[in-house]
Amino acid sequence: MTEHSSIKTIGVLTSGGDAPGMNAALRAVVRTAAYFGLDCFGIREGYNGLIQNDVLKMGPRSVKNIIHRGGTILKSARSEEFRTKAGRQKAYDNCKALGIDSLICIGGDGTFHGAKVFYEEFGIRVMGIPGTIDNDIFGTDQTIGYDTALNTAMEAIDKIRDTATSHNRVFFVEVMGRDAGFIALNSGIATGAIDILIPERKDSIEDLFATFEKAEKAGKTASIVVVAEGEELGNIYDIAKATKNGFPEFDIRVAVLGHIQRGGSPSCADRVLASRLGYGAIVGLMKGENAVMTGMISNKIAYTPIEEAIKKHNEIDKDLLKISEILAL
Repeated sequence: MTEHSSIKTIGVLTSGGDAPGMNAALRAVVRTAAYFGLDCFGIREGYNGLIQNDVLKMGPRSVKNIIHRGGTILKSARSEEFRTKAGRQKAYDNCKALGIDSLICIGGDGTFHGAKVFYEEFGIRVMGIPGTIDNDIFGTDQTIGYDTALNTAMEAIDKIRDTATSHNRVFFVEVMGRDAGFIALNSGIATGAIDILIPERKDSIEDLFATFEKAEKAGKTASIVVVAEGEELGNIYDIAKATKNGFPEFDIRVAVLGHIQRGGSPSCADRVLASRLGYGAIVGLMKGENAVMTGMISNKIAYTPIEEAIKKHNEIDKDLLKISEILAL
């Protein structure tokens, strides 16, 4: 590996919604930078910290005992000021004063969009690391935090199933996924859901009712329906109400898992993924990569232009949709 001579000082930030494993990625960035003799600044509260010069010099000991912690020790925020030219100018002036020549931005779509604009305006080298529980970013098989969120959802639904079975109830369980059904589809398959409602598929109330009728014929007395929060059929409470009107004899309950899915100690898979991507981000910058996101494709580190990562989205596996239908019988 030939070191890219212009890379001397890295700035690293976490932005947008937090995801378990962000700390593990930060740890990998800081320690890999130190290994290669690069200076590293941690930027607090995302792009806000860059504007307000809220930064701290970080070395290997700054990131001890954080690999197992959920959330992000740098804290995260969505920055309205960074959306303005004046805000980005302030951020650039601070980078210049600190000698920061490269930025590593851990987050999702919004984070990457900000990085792309910043690079285009001021020429600061940028590298993205995908940290979002939704798993909807193109250019990586999985995003940091997705596996942990999936396991959290699965464990919660397993517990709800115990109650559903004990009382012969129908539970509608809402999981996170405003624009993507990855958590819903996979946690639904893993917990034996009778139906899974996701934004990527055209669902209808008639299809849902047909599923319930089939379940009744099969002798099922308790059911779980997993619903992604972005489901286009409507609000989970409205779907439950419509079902009650269609099946007055059903004892129906709604459970919204909410932000429980964002937190918690990252899984082994997320810790290892975050470690690989943090290392890959530094190595990529040193090799001259720029305005790209580091991801894992077929278990190998890969770099995707940030523009592509923003424009395209990971697609739901059609086989998984078929599997969910077959196994729900």
